[in-house]
Amino acid sequence: MRVETFGSGPPLVLLHGWAMHGGLFAPLVEAMRVHRTLHVVDLPGHGHNRDCGVPLTLEACTDAVLDVVPDAPWCGWSLGGLIALHAASNHPERIPALAMLCATPKFVVADDWPNGMPAEVFRGFADGLRSDWRSTVDRFIALEAFGSDHMREELRILRDAVLAHGEPSPRVLAEGLQVLEDSDLRAVLPRLRVPSLWIGGRRDRLVDPRAMRQAAGIAPDARYVQAEHAGHAPFLTHASEVADALLDFLAGQSP
Repeated sequence: MRVETFGSGPPLVLLHGWAMHGGLFAPLVEAMRVHRTLHVVDLPGHGHNRDCGVPLTLEACTDAVLDVVPDAPWCGWSLGGLIALHAASNHPERIPALAMLCATPKFVVADDWPNGMPAEVFRGFADGLRSDWRSTVDRFIALEAFGSDHMREELRILRDAVLAHGEPSPRVLAEGLQVLEDSDLRAVLPRLRVPSLWIGGRRDRLVDPRAMRQAAGIAPDARYVQAEHAGHAPFLTHASEVADALLDFLAGQSP
């Protein structure tokens, strides 16, 4: 597992979302590198770790990342948030704080979770992967950018970035969609033993900010912050706002 490290100061681990890679965090890294040492991970099957052989499951990803990063808070975006939440709930001795960036414990709607995405959306993407994975990823990217004040800019950045570290593995793309559709980590929230920050984009059309606010209300020692003009990737278009929220949160966790 390859990890890129930037900056100086106390460590912070960054985990990206589905079909992407750690290079997408460049604006956030630039905004935080004078305050923090950023350990930017390419998830298994993505980017520089495309061929690492680790399956894209919550448990396997947690173990693989813990093997290559120091003890530090984790910040996970979208799919990376599910992995970060799973890791923090099981290894609080190694992960003293958690930041969830446009991520929830359950991405799919349920009777008792009304603000999730319809399961049919993920199944449609899964069907599309089998015939044309590039077009499917592009449709997913369009959904990520939709709603942002800077939608065209965000869409361009996402489209340019998706292949910057090499093509993602089609097998892992399918595994990632399955993780997004099947995972339900709501049960870990009441017993979460680390402080958490939940950062949502008010115009996010992929992760409803109401679901994030609800999750933050269940976890003890949790705080919700909203980027009013952002969509699903606020660290691209509102990097300083996200960095300020993270730094303020992390400063409060220092001994």
